[in-house]
Amino acid sequence: MPRTDSPPPRTGNSEAEVLRGFLDYLRSSIAAKVDSAPEPQVRTAGVPSGTNLLGLLNHLTSVERAMFLGDRVADWQATFRAAPEDSAADVVARYREAVDCANEVLDGCSDLGAPVPRPRSDRPAPSVRWALTHMIEETGRHAGHADILRELIDGTIGR
Repeated sequence: MPRTDSPPPRTGNSEAEVLRGFLDYLRSSIAAKVDSAPEPQVRTAGVPSGTNLLGLLNHLTSVERAMFLGDRVADWQATFRAAPEDSAADVVARYREAVDCANEVLDGCSDLGAPVPRPRSDRPAPSVRWALTHMIEETGRHAGHADILRELIDGTIGR
């Protein structure tokens, strides 16, 4: 069943409100693409590279956790694969939990030029501004992939 397109978010006027508003818009867009996708297509590669909807959201969960919570990722390529026992609901729930945790960190950041606070200090953290901009780019890129994969699966379009 096709979705209708939703317009870009209305945000406040501050830089932080705009950046966070667009990131949250993209986050909800990609989660919605995966949330109701049918099995087994949600985990089936839609292109020769092996990209699939569950893998994209699993990857973005790892990126959110690495960027805002300081998680280490030993093998980024492996993050593009969900475990065989993971349902779409499991992966979406983990993603939403990671986003909630990331937003808690961001809620405490009043200076976009300050480093992202991280529990480990073995490497320098990027600025909050850079992290938000990167996450908009990363999430937007993979949301575009998800748009195409979902349309190939069942014709669902829109955000």
